[in-house]
Amino acid sequence: MKKIEGGVCAPAGFRANGVHCGIRKNKTKRDLSLIVSDVRCAAACVYTQNLVKGAPIAVTKRHVADGYAQAIVCNSGNANTCNADGEQIAEGMCSLVEKYSGISAQDVVVASTGVIGQPLSLEPIAAGMEPLVKGLSEDGSLSAAQGIMTTDTVDKQVAYTFTVGGKECRIGAIGKGVGMINPNMATMLIFVTTDAAISPSMLQKALSADVKDSFNMVSVDGDTSTNDMVCVLANGLAGNPEITESGKDFTVFRKALNKVTTNLCRKIAKDGEGATKLLECKVTGAKTKQAAKTVAKSVIKSSLFKAAMFGADANWGRVLCAIGYSGANVDVSKVDVDFKSRAGVLEVCRGGSGIPFSEDEAKNILSQDEIEVLIRLNDGNGKATAWGCDLTYDYVKINGDYRT
Repeated sequence: MKKIEGGVCAPAGFRANGVHCGIRKNKTKRDLSLIVSDVRCAAACVYTQNLVKGAPIAVTKRHVADGYAQAIVCNSGNANTCNADGEQIAEGMCSLVEKYSGISAQDVVVASTGVIGQPLSLEPIAAGMEPLVKGLSEDGSLSAAQGIMTTDTVDKQVAYTFTVGGKECRIGAIGKGVGMINPNMATMLIFVTTDAAISPSMLQKALSADVKDSFNMVSVDGDTSTNDMVCVLANGLAGNPEITESGKDFTVFRKALNKVTTNLCRKIAKDGEGATKLLECKVTGAKTKQAAKTVAKSVIKSSLFKAAMFGADANWGRVLCAIGYSGANVDVSKVDVDFKSRAGVLEVCRGGSGIPFSEDEAKNILSQDEIEVLIRLNDGNGKATAWGCDLTYDYVKINGDYRT
């Protein structure tokens, strides 16, 4: 498996583009993106479990009910959520894709991201669709990635090659999301493309299993968005024998998918709103895998711990506190905790009790931009990883006037 360039356009047969159509006031920012395949694709999606859902989710569910799609259209700057005409607008976006690209509206996945509860007009989207389609390119992944950004400070793309059935396959993705992230299925918007041949049912099986250990383990602020969606399109143009059942090829595909998803997990957490540090919590030795996941996410979500990491303060007691209220079955008297970064490893807790350490060394280790929190529960074989970020002054500034 090899990392490559190209994002969602790395797999054969995919093109993408992003333009500014006028949804956002800032004309330097793209706000409408499109990804298309040369042929119809197997499609799989997972969605937010928030009871309040964006209208595009309802439309997308109908369009991929048969297990197939050929395009993804997405706007930023407006979530199209809690609007009386939301589904009409979302269907209208799909119809515009059909008008200018020839791809059936019923084969279009639609997504929106931005402010909740504000009406979305089709007018700017209609004006921007023709140049959006005309500009579709095999080099268009960056433009598409920029078009779905909201408060993201960097675009998020990744791609890998892998081999299935003797054929080289490619898988790529773009994503967005830096705030309102505490998913119960996915993280904001993630669009994955692959030229591997895989049946819709097996693609859905792979995606549904993967998000439990990837996107479900990311938290920036503890808020679950109304518009979260992960969508995977597989067009089969790599020419491998179609994956229709579990086995070696399916295992390889799942590993490739997980490479993409965990890479994006790290990118999203590191770019969390106002964040200065990526936090990666690795839990081992839990009674069960679920216990490990519960502990890891509890620590990552702790506002007190996140604030301590912003200040490079080795306040390991906040880690133990988060473990204690996590709800997991843990023997606290067995817990060991270390902090790790490129500057070294700091041992802070053994057997549930603190041990002496150098404050100067701690400050140096915790001043790096990527911090690992290593927790050993010493009570079983369960393990899990969760990703998050520090909590800074800028998070409040960004969300204090997000709408206005």
